[in-house]
Amino acid sequence: MANQIVHFEITGTDPGRLQAYYRSLFGWSFELGDTVSGKVSEPGRYGFVDAGVAGLNAGVGGGASLRAKVLFYIGVDDVEAALGRAEELGGQRVFGPEGVPGKLVVGQFTDPEGNLIGVAGAH
Repeated sequence: MANQIVHFEITGTDPGRLQAYYRSLFGWSFELGDTVSGKVSEPGRYGFVDAGVAGLNAGVGGGASLRAKVLFYIGVDDVEAALGRAEELGGQRVFGPEGVPGKLVVGQFTDPEGNLIGVAGAH
């Protein structure tokens, strides 16, 4: 469904430490892999969390060059259109669209107050 939260992620400069923390805190297990963009996490350091465990799709990752943040993604029909509309309304595009069209495409923007929001879709 469009316009619902479809994913959240927690990132920081030491993904392994974060994954160990959330494994101990909530019992989450992680399947390590790559994200669709290096702007989200360094290759091979993104830990995907099963939706049945975390309540919805989630990931914990990052890397030395990435800042710590908690971010949620809204499912949209068209990532480019959503980013364009966010800009029209006073937001600012951070990146995107990036990914594999037809499979998963993501982007991020800041709202007029500077809050970081992600959008995700198949194109």
